[in-house]
Amino acid sequence: MGNPSFFQRAKRFLLGAPRDLFDPKIFHKISLIAFFAWIGLGADGISSSCYGPEEAYLALGGHTVLAIFVAIATVFTIFIISGSYAQIIEVFPSGAGGYNVASKLLGEKAGVVSGSALVIDYVLTITISVAAGADAVFSFLPLSWGPYKFWFIAFMIMTLIWLNLRGVKESVTVLTPIFMAFMLSHIPLVLYAVGHHAAELPTVASAVSTDLSGAVREMGWLGVGAILVRAYTMGAGTYTGIEAISNSMPTLREPRVQTGKKAMLYMAVSLSFIAGGIILGYVLNDVRPTEGKTLNAVLFGKLLVGLWGSGTGEVVVAFVLAAEAALLFVAAQTGFLGGPQVLSNMAIDSFMPHRFAHLSERLVAKYGIYFMGGMAYLMLYITGGSVKYLVIMYSINVFITFSLSQFGMCVHWWKDRHEAQGWKFGLGMNGVGFLLTASILCLTVWIKFPEGGWVTLLITGSFIVASFVIRRHYRKAQGHLRRLDELLLQLPSVTVPAAQEPALRRDAPTAILMVSGYNGLGMHVFFSIVRSFPGTFRNFVFLSAGVIDSSTFKGADEVENLGRDLSRQLQNYVEFVKGHGYYAEARCEVGTEVIEIIDHLAEGAAADFPNAVFFAGQLVFKEEGFFNRLLHNHTAFLAQKKLVFAGLPMIVMPIRVL
Repeated sequence: MGNPSFFQRAKRFLLGAPRDLFDPKIFHKISLIAFFAWIGLGADGISSSCYGPEEAYLALGGHTVLAIFVAIATVFTIFIISGSYAQIIEVFPSGAGGYNVASKLLGEKAGVVSGSALVIDYVLTITISVAAGADAVFSFLPLSWGPYKFWFIAFMIMTLIWLNLRGVKESVTVLTPIFMAFMLSHIPLVLYAVGHHAAELPTVASAVSTDLSGAVREMGWLGVGAILVRAYTMGAGTYTGIEAISNSMPTLREPRVQTGKKAMLYMAVSLSFIAGGIILGYVLNDVRPTEGKTLNAVLFGKLLVGLWGSGTGEVVVAFVLAAEAALLFVAAQTGFLGGPQVLSNMAIDSFMPHRFAHLSERLVAKYGIYFMGGMAYLMLYITGGSVKYLVIMYSINVFITFSLSQFGMCVHWWKDRHEAQGWKFGLGMNGVGFLLTASILCLTVWIKFPEGGWVTLLITGSFIVASFVIRRHYRKAQGHLRRLDELLLQLPSVTVPAAQEPALRRDAPTAILMVSGYNGLGMHVFFSIVRSFPGTFRNFVFLSAGVIDSSTFKGADEVENLGRDLSRQLQNYVEFVKGHGYYAEARCEVGTEVIEIIDHLAEGAAADFPNAVFFAGQLVFKEEGFFNRLLHNHTAFLAQKKLVFAGLPMIVMPIRVL
């Protein structure tokens, strides 16, 4: 109360001022247009061109000319998966793509598997992107600086956490110049890598035919097919991130469906052009592995040094590779945008702690951001920041989500084939998408499992188990709370007519109750006060905070509706208490921080009723461990700590329901 504390001033300086929930243009100010969605959400997919094509090319061994077939398959796959997710955007414009699709079309168990896989994939996106970017940065620095790379990665993760706590649009806007530097440097290079060898295409075609014939004689068609399939599968990292736009639809500007589909088209065209062009560039320029360098570095070095000489060419190469490194940091942003959104949707369904659905003053899912950052640090600790190990763990999870989403959409089109227009096209698109993604998933698990892929599956499996344990706990707690709600059906009848309402005496003893709406818990606290302090209080004031979370934040109108609904609920308390001979009134506010709202309401109530005692109910458990503290808020104790420090008496009434 009073002047803001040092902590509050520091928070305002670092994270920015609170958003105005009632601003009718609030969504316009914080949402992303298609261009910024392409940057913030598409950077993950586009950055995979820094390592995905290389993995596919190297998997061919000595038959590198066959990479042309891999390039064609890569471009085809990108457009199929992107087109499939464009269908998902139309059917599920609310976002959380993989989780919502699997939950609604295949059942909640499939949804939890898809959502859990997606969350871990986003965690790995953050870690591998920052680690790969750090590798690129430190490749230009002296070897003696190597020991500091781990701490550099940790610093970059912390920086991204800070940017995202400030807000989605702010974080994307800051990273826009990096994204554009990458695109403006790589597009001309890809064009040059392919274009200046256009006259040699007949020779290349002849070489492909010769190499293919030789490979068939050596290994047979089955062996050649196995090599191509392995190369195609090893380049699966190229497709990760395509789903990010579908998963993060709530961050897009209205009309969301059109914005999402436009951003998806931007990403599909740019990713297919760069990834496919780089693979062709490897073939046409006869790129060979060089120790200590990525294949992109070798390719761009050949092109630029040959074009401008060793001096200027090497400087430009350094700039291009620096742009690659910087884009990988931008790609980590996708994990901080998509991961909290999936966690929020799972929290709304009680598969994750409910606090993951809460929004901060800046209207971001702050607990989801903390979780993603913390898990990224855990992965960093497990792998030591090794990109080689992270690549092995990567890409498995996203194809679990891909496969479930595509199969779910196939089920959707088939069930609605009599009502949905264009169902045959949708079924065909998602059917091909399912066959591709499921095949890649099976082959990726088979190839990468013994090399460390089992770690990813173990972590994901543990996350799935934890989700069901959390859901079971919440259901058990809700069952006990429903017994309290039955109290509302057994309330004693009113004894005082409305015409004889008690007069207001502000100096009379007053009980100020903090409630979360009209429910059995609030009524139980009222009866506990009357029973514990018989004849003491003549006034009862009910305070309530309407908390905006990701499920209720749909615009200024929805915020106002929440406030009106909360006022109507509190009026039930007022009418009941007045009907039993007490004076009563209710006050409420809507916001994102429940403690700050209660603090503000309490300040006003204490000024109006100087002889007041504050009360709140708190669920108590037989064994109060970390698990219970994580899943249930302790608003009553936090409010008590703040009010008592301000000199206001407060009593917490225990509610034993478990």
